[in-house]
Amino acid sequence: MTPSYVLALDQGTTSSRAVLFDHQGRLCRIAQQEFTQHYPKPGWVEHDANEIWTTQKQVTEQVLRDHGVSARQVVAIGITNQRETTVIWDRTTGEPIANALVWQDKRTAPLCEELRERGLEDQVREKTGLVIDSYFSATKIRWMLDHIDRARERAERGELLFGTMDTWLMWKATGGQRHVTDYTNAGRTMLFDIRELAWDEELLRELDIPAAMLPDVLPCSADFGTWTIDGVDIPIAGVAGDQHAALFGQACFEPGTAKNTYGTGCFMLMNTGEELCYSKNGLISTLAWGPDGKVNYALEGSIFIAGAAVQWLRDGLKLIQSASETEALARQAGEAQEVYVVPAFVGLGAPYWDMYARGAIFGLTRDTGAPELVRATLQSLAYQTRDVLEAMQEDSGLTLQTLKVDGGAVANNYLMQFQADILGVEVERPEVIESTAWGAACLAGMHVGIWSLETIAEVRRVEKRFAPHMDDTARASLYAGWQKAVKRTLGWLHE
Repeated sequence: MTPSYVLALDQGTTSSRAVLFDHQGRLCRIAQQEFTQHYPKPGWVEHDANEIWTTQKQVTEQVLRDHGVSARQVVAIGITNQRETTVIWDRTTGEPIANALVWQDKRTAPLCEELRERGLEDQVREKTGLVIDSYFSATKIRWMLDHIDRARERAERGELLFGTMDTWLMWKATGGQRHVTDYTNAGRTMLFDIRELAWDEELLRELDIPAAMLPDVLPCSADFGTWTIDGVDIPIAGVAGDQHAALFGQACFEPGTAKNTYGTGCFMLMNTGEELCYSKNGLISTLAWGPDGKVNYALEGSIFIAGAAVQWLRDGLKLIQSASETEALARQAGEAQEVYVVPAFVGLGAPYWDMYARGAIFGLTRDTGAPELVRATLQSLAYQTRDVLEAMQEDSGLTLQTLKVDGGAVANNYLMQFQADILGVEVERPEVIESTAWGAACLAGMHVGIWSLETIAEVRRVEKRFAPHMDDTARASLYAGWQKAVKRTLGWLHE
């Protein structure tokens, strides 16, 4: 028999990737291309949506070519994507009206303050599960309508369309035939009622956003259209935002199970089942997934800067040439030095939600060098994860026994061991760390009938477990130092 495959498009914040899985769920091939990051002003982050489409198309063609697979062998396509990043384009020409505003972009912080002053916080939290923050898409849409020439006028005439990156890719892949998204991406806009599973008319009015701009919302496993590759119509059958896809790919199907993804940002999600659990500790309540119209919910802690801090070591400070060097350098750091890097380059996410915090380094001495800075940067990922876990356990009433991890940084054994040590819980690394792409592939494969929840759980295998070895006194002392460092960065731009 000719082997069959599921193709996952993993459209991330810094690169577009295509990942090929065979019928048995084995990862066969990955193709990846980085794309340009635009920083027109401090705190502003933009992407060229056309460049993203071009790179995504190229890696799709490349992964099939490199593995010797024809389009006829691909039974379904799943899409997972950087969430909240906002693109608006012309319904007729398909051309974006400006660069996409990336989830990290902070230009709408003043608008968020205005919305809070108008007393909308409780309404936003109750309906969307979110906090009012420039992170989410709604204020980015509003900013583009207010600041781009004739944008509001054109939007009100029905000439403009909004989408997150999944919507943009599907519009392009289907030749403009489908303007759609899924529950998880819609749930990150700050405009979608996650209980009613519908766009909220009241929030649209409050933000002055025309409903005609918004895509149709479908379950995560559904018919999202077809992409014609080499004359073959391949169904796009699964879509989920990157963190939701990773939760699914890690088989966190039971309430209380959790995963942490280490990418550009760092995101911990805990499945809370079919009940919507609101946080009292700065976490987000979010849709986990909805393969068949029945949804699960999750608590989420969003850490804005994780792998991006390692990129800063490479591109900004020139301390390393590649991320793979960080493990050896961290092990060379002096034991007596307690240096803390707080990578609040674009503010702080959960549980602080401070748009005005900025990055800082504490504890520098004359003998601090590259190893100490590299180690402190890696440790900042683990400290931020503990911040989130403490809030998550208090909100849910559950005590985590094992943290499932994925994403590029989990290949770093120093970081994974320190993560286990500072949390005091076991960290579990799967054989296939591409959980995000795998989750998107699973959702697509379920829709076309080749996989089920049972087979997805069976396929997942653990490569290594990291048990905590640090004593309680050392753990408490290190974490107290981190908390002191964070406190000094809060509200920096207001001081």
